[in-house]
Amino acid sequence: MVTYTDYLTINTKKRYEIVDITDEIERFRAKANLSDGIILVSAMHITASIFVNDHESGLWQDIMAWLEDLAPRKSGYKHHLTGEDNADAHLKRMLLGHQVIVPVTDGKLDFRLWERVHYGEFDGQRPKRILLKAVGV
Repeated sequence: MVTYTDYLTINTKKRYEIVDITDEIERFRAKANLSDGIILVSAMHITASIFVNDHESGLWQDIMAWLEDLAPRKSGYKHHLTGEDNADAHLKRMLLGHQVIVPVTDGKLDFRLWERVHYGEFDGQRPKRILLKAVGV
């Protein structure tokens, strides 16, 4: 049985950004020597997401536009009364989720052709961590 934990740090250049972290997940799988099991990928910040989807720039733009429609950056959120200005980031995170479980089979991430793991940042420009936890054989 293998259990292995590591952390990935991301520091985006923009406040809102999507980053494909699939290659980092594969490097982690190899380091953990996981051949069959699962990898938990979890954003450790309440204004960031982890999700699985296609790596395609038009789709990324659509995702960001959809999130802005549902949770726009604006004044007037009650959360802003605390001195913060990132209420929309918390809501965007809730829409995309904060973690995924990646299956591993025969020593490979068990994805379909277009599936990739993405980190969604909604209050960026500072270092943030992602938890990676492998469980299996």
